[in-house]
Amino acid sequence: MSMLEVTDDARVRVLTLNRPEALNSFNDELYHLAGAALEDAEARADIACVVITGTGRAFSAGQDLGEMGRLSANAHNDFGDAGPGFPHFLDTLAAFGKPVIAAVNGIGVGIGMTMLLHVDIAFIASTARLRAPFVPLGVVPEAAGSLLMPVIMGNQRAALKLYTGDWITADEAVECGLALRAVEPDALMSETMELARRIAEMPVASLSATKRIVVEGRIDAVRAARAREDQAFAGMIGQPANMEAISAFLEKRPPDFSRL
Repeated sequence: MSMLEVTDDARVRVLTLNRPEALNSFNDELYHLAGAALEDAEARADIACVVITGTGRAFSAGQDLGEMGRLSANAHNDFGDAGPGFPHFLDTLAAFGKPVIAAVNGIGVGIGMTMLLHVDIAFIASTARLRAPFVPLGVVPEAAGSLLMPVIMGNQRAALKLYTGDWITADEAVECGLALRAVEPDALMSETMELARRIAEMPVASLSATKRIVVEGRIDAVRAARAREDQAFAGMIGQPANMEAISAFLEKRPPDFSRL
């Protein structure tokens, strides 16, 4: 069974993250699969819109911390923010030339939250929650979150969530612009697909041209923010705070940064 399910419904491509046993966390293979599926969708004239969702009780728990721990142990490994597949996926999503809708079915942590900064519309299950856990992990934001979270959420709310890693409820996500609508879980995919099919009825050339205009207005700033984040991340990965955070997660205990 693939860790990414790809299905086409008329002119809508649905990408379903399918690692429910790992809460749909991203390892290197999943980053590459998702990036490749997006590239293929953009190239195909019969695909007008993409929906991204998850299997089980999570949208995505973010980076696979087991894999991150192995990478962190080799601080000289050239893996960008998370792994070799991460830049490929983010480059593709950030510059994607067709509408993308997220159906956030459960928790979204790390990239499971920051990818929402790059989609066009997000519906979120009323029971779902989001979290930017970078400071608690001893690192810095990814995916241009340092730029886009303040822009979308407002400076003070973004600062609170970035500095503390506090959870964001579905209602808060709607209030601060991370999602368009909170939906009862049983209705999430039906409402998402209803909108996706409406969008997909539009002329693909006009959709793509409009999306590219939107993307081109921000892509240089997004790339510059990611470059700053990558540089800071590389200096913090594998350092004592990051190693303590990962060890605490794997050992199911609170981290202790008091001696660092």
